[in-house]
Amino acid sequence: MNRTFAELGFPGRLIAVEGLDGSGKSTQVHLLMKWLEQQGCKVFFSEWNSSALVKSATSRGKKENLLTPTTFSLIHATDFADRYERQLVPLLRAGYLVLCDRYIFTAFARDVVRGVPPDWVRGVYSYAALPDLTFFFKARLEVSLTRILDNRPVLKFHEAGMDLNLSPDPYESFRLFQGRIFEQYLAMSTEFKFVIIDANERIEAQQDVVRRLLSSKIKLNDFLAPTAT
Repeated sequence: MNRTFAELGFPGRLIAVEGLDGSGKSTQVHLLMKWLEQQGCKVFFSEWNSSALVKSATSRGKKENLLTPTTFSLIHATDFADRYERQLVPLLRAGYLVLCDRYIFTAFARDVVRGVPPDWVRGVYSYAALPDLTFFFKARLEVSLTRILDNRPVLKFHEAGMDLNLSPDPYESFRLFQGRIFEQYLAMSTEFKFVIIDANERIEAQQDVVRRLLSSKIKLNDFLAPTAT
């Protein structure tokens, strides 16, 4: 098993958040970032599928439904590799707290559900160090679906797993697809020591738990930005 950034001697620490679409993890990581900034910490945020190098190709492939499960996996792996080398590793070497909205576990869950062999997926990301702390936001499927539909009336094609032909009904397809992803996350939770957060709770209650757990596991004073003189 790969080692964490702390175990590899990096001065920075990487905190990842994982969960189903609609679990509320993105809201929580943004609140956490604002709080860390208020504490005076050096902090950087990175999210899944955001590399400028790859983003346009990913968007076109999704829009035109050109991606097979393997190309879907590889294009996201390319995105991750670009951000890992250009952003994550340099900032961790510089002593930052790096917050990642999704990390390699998203690929381990989604790609496997799409039919890509688990060992192959893990091999693609074998160079990546493990996070120093991974929060898994565990939400019920109906809660996740309701949260998504509260913000927009239509499910996205790929978030509903429509490319897998699980069901012609996007809502049923979402339940089936995200349910399978949920099972993958649960299977990984012990192996990778996920810290499980009850994502069905109120936003404020979840954030209080996240801050408390983070502060108990990482010495935030070690990551304070130098004050201007």
